[in-house]
Amino acid sequence: MTSSITSIPQVDQFLQSIVDSEYAQYALLVPLLFGTLKLTILLLRFGSLIFDTFILPPVDYRKFGAYTGNWAVVTGASDGIGKEFALQLAKRGMSIVLVSRTQSKLELLAKEISATYKVGTKIVAFDAAADDEANYSELEKAIFDTPVTILVNNVGQSHSIPVPFLETEQKELRDIITINNTATLRITQIVAPNIVSTVERANTTNSKSARLKGLVLTMGSFGGLLPTPYLATYSGSKAFLQAWSSALAGELAPFGVDVELVISYLVTSAMSKIKRPSATIPTPKQFVAATLNSVGRRNGAQDRFATSTPYWTHALMHFAIENTVGVYSKIANTLNLKMHQSIRARALKKQKRLAGEKQD
Repeated sequence: MTSSITSIPQVDQFLQSIVDSEYAQYALLVPLLFGTLKLTILLLRFGSLIFDTFILPPVDYRKFGAYTGNWAVVTGASDGIGKEFALQLAKRGMSIVLVSRTQSKLELLAKEISATYKVGTKIVAFDAAADDEANYSELEKAIFDTPVTILVNNVGQSHSIPVPFLETEQKELRDIITINNTATLRITQIVAPNIVSTVERANTTNSKSARLKGLVLTMGSFGGLLPTPYLATYSGSKAFLQAWSSALAGELAPFGVDVELVISYLVTSAMSKIKRPSATIPTPKQFVAATLNSVGRRNGAQDRFATSTPYWTHALMHFAIENTVGVYSKIANTLNLKMHQSIRARALKKQKRLAGEKQD
């Protein structure tokens, strides 16, 4: 009791010394100002997310040449997200070049688009895993003398189930890198020069108020946003696309071409093997609508140049991770590891059960 009473004057004396010392005041003021600045920036970023995601009106595709005979090239177009990109761009007045592996599916989709939206269609049967120069030549022929203003790099592949990198089959590894990276880059090298020349030709004759823009969208993933154990090859391939796409954005901006990486969490699709949508897992139709409505806005990707996380729950998740534990933290890595170990265990159990049923 006596000790606590006698310590009070000492505390008062210490506090008084801080009040009297100019250096001590500055020492306290600097972290206070820094903390206030960080909080202000965080609030501004969150306000920008809300504004981009929930308030701004949908993008008008006339700036990309909609309803004036211009074309969009969509890869991986026969199913899922790619099919939705083709349908929704056609609905917005773009003619469509459909690029995918299965000729019969492309033909059916081309007929549906032509009949429903009264726009032009072309098809290119293209096996991205083959990395065959003949495929790239066919694509080049298909768009020759065609005014293209939009490219959607949607073709992609993940692992069949989560798998340790050291156990990844060579074919799966090579297919993922070839499809996600090599094919995406080669297709962009073929299509992007057409977009640049189309924009340049249009803008030499149009008035400044009606200047045409070009657009290159490339599908990213939370798997590339966060290093993902048990999906290491896929995760690395998508992280590569982040760096490449942002670099390309800087190169093509002077030519009037916007380049954007689109980050998504899970979407109901054949790749994700998820059939039932939820608040965090939209349908391809919902996801593509959010993407096309907000092109050019960062949504949840506030810290990343030429990048968007368009679907609202994905945007909030991205923002939360980036501004708490961080995408490269040990905590995020460990949580990701445990989640994909669990998914792998369930997938192996299901495979074993189905194998047993076949034997019976």
